[in-house]
Amino acid sequence: MIPRLLRAEVEEHLRIFPAVGLVGPRQVGKTTLARALAEEGAGEAGDRTGPSRPGLYLDLENPAHLARLTEGSGYLEQVRDRLVVLDEIHRAPGLFRELRGIIDQRIWRGERAGQFLILGSASPDLMRQSGESLAGRIGYLELGPLDVREVEQSRLMRLWSRGGFPPSFLAPTDEASALWRENFIRTCLERDIPQLGPRIPAETLRRFWTMLAHSQGGLWNASTFARSLGVEGKTVSRYVDLLVDLLLVRRLRPIHVNVRKRLAKSPRTYVRDSGVLHALLGIPDADYLLGHPVAGASWEGFAIETLIRAAPDRLSPPGFYRTATGVEIDLILEVPGPRTWAIEIKRGLAPRISKGFRIALDDVKPDRAFVVYGGDDRYPVGAGIEVIGLRELATELAALGRPEP
Repeated sequence: MIPRLLRAEVEEHLRIFPAVGLVGPRQVGKTTLARALAEEGAGEAGDRTGPSRPGLYLDLENPAHLARLTEGSGYLEQVRDRLVVLDEIHRAPGLFRELRGIIDQRIWRGERAGQFLILGSASPDLMRQSGESLAGRIGYLELGPLDVREVEQSRLMRLWSRGGFPPSFLAPTDEASALWRENFIRTCLERDIPQLGPRIPAETLRRFWTMLAHSQGGLWNASTFARSLGVEGKTVSRYVDLLVDLLLVRRLRPIHVNVRKRLAKSPRTYVRDSGVLHALLGIPDADYLLGHPVAGASWEGFAIETLIRAAPDRLSPPGFYRTATGVEIDLILEVPGPRTWAIEIKRGLAPRISKGFRIALDDVKPDRAFVVYGGDDRYPVGAGIEVIGLRELATELAALGRPEP
């Protein structure tokens, strides 16, 4: 299993918060990471200065584990000196109230933070329950699929083609990877989503998800999707809300600046994992992908997802800029300073700087401007614009979020 970059952040959060919520799609590696931390005795504020006991892992989809929490406060009080991992906590929503009482008692006694590591598939129910019961007591982190900083440069094409879910990326063949992703999609539609409450026919949601894949990076138009599915606009809006909440689809907001131009008002939608995107579209491997009409939009979404995940998340949400005449910037990030970075994304090895991008830069006036492309070299192209590889820019963004030594 590939070590995850988020590990140090989880340990840091355990030193600060009484509870840490680690959210992300299924099969992304949350349980593997949490088990490793538990086995090594992380927790108790992440204290590594002395001996610590191994943590306790409880899978609440396991009836035997769930039964231990029938009297949750009593059982958890017995293991107060250990990190407790609670996986699939949406199975026991009432447990949040008990956790609040236990945490408040620990705070009152002056004990250290970091006893609970809560895992969930980013369900709306999980976020709502924890937000109500553990407000001020929990810090959240999102674990996404693998990205370019976690794999060798030579495997970048495989990562783009197969996506970043570890079982898909590490599969022995393209066929095995495609089969895993198809089963992942089916499991999401037939098992995971119904467990979270919404009663949506799996076939309908599959059609909707596939339609989003075909319009990768397009402006959201509820009425168009509604007509195609034969439902109301409010209904398809609920569909996309659900996939966004499950961290399967990203909604990128439009950025408005004070210019006298008609600007795009609708968000853009992207299937977040490129491998899932390709499975929905029936793209079996990298060779087929390179000749497919969606290749450009797929690379754009892949790069956007990589850069957003690498960027510090304490500032304004990411967005894009687009006018009615097609003048646009693919991605706008606010980074510590605060400063604005404008990013254009190109797939080829010899990117041309479009006139529309230069006009957009005059409108937005960012502090820095980049063109991300499929190569590795970095060089200026005039007017303050730099051409840069995806890995290098992601690494530079990630460094902005690290505290100075």
